[in-house]
Amino acid sequence: MRIVRFVAQGKTKYGLLTKNTISGLRGSPFSHFEHLSSPSVLDGSTYKLDKVRLLAPCLPSKIICLGLNYRSHIEELKLPMPLVPLIFLKPSTALIGPDDKIVLPRGWKRIDYEGELGVVIGKKAKYIPEAAAKEYVLGYTCFNDVSDRHAQAADGQWTRAKGYDTFAPIGPWIETEANPDNLRLETYLNGDLRQSASTSDLIFRISKLVSFISGVMTLLPGDVIATGTPSGIGPMNPGDVVEVKIQNIGTLTNSVVAQERQTS
Repeated sequence: MRIVRFVAQGKTKYGLLTKNTISGLRGSPFSHFEHLSSPSVLDGSTYKLDKVRLLAPCLPSKIICLGLNYRSHIEELKLPMPLVPLIFLKPSTALIGPDDKIVLPRGWKRIDYEGELGVVIGKKAKYIPEAAAKEYVLGYTCFNDVSDRHAQAADGQWTRAKGYDTFAPIGPWIETEANPDNLRLETYLNGDLRQSASTSDLIFRISKLVSFISGVMTLLPGDVIATGTPSGIGPMNPGDVVEVKIQNIGTLTNSVVAQERQTS
């Protein structure tokens, strides 16, 4: 099942996507978390996919990201294996959706793409055991952890480097039926393959992440966990197009522009 958030006829709605047709939902998928397969959650409206504009598929209160969670990325950076998940936050204001523009901030020097699997939380979660973790997941999506390498090195911590507006592209939808433990993830820059890995290479898998993070902070419906990036990270420039493609989920596409200078 694919859940979309979209604009049609001036209204923002959630819906279920089947092939090229969207069936409108009553309210949000989070209010129907355990009953999405029931026809009663639909409001009777339908839309053609090519007649709507897709938005970020959820509105998280927070975006929890993982550093150094692929073995290949650790080898690429020649860093030691983490003993626990290394988590950091992106603000919700960094969020953009499919086909939105990644805006490089004024004075940028090197901004990198980082293709990742995103996990969307379906219901409130606190102190969740690993065995029950996937019961709290609505589904999975594509994510790009856009990163300012100059700020990251200069600051010694990652809030500024990861937190600029537009630095959290997500989408194009939430897939509820994917197996997150063995998915092919690829990132393309201007059509050239730059990252390719399987989520089986994750050091800390989805159940561990949901359990660990929910022991630190309460996870709310719509929150996103970005599970880390594999090897092959690299810079983006204005005019580039970045695609994050995940098997059985879809492709998130965003173009890159430079922020316009202010005029006096």
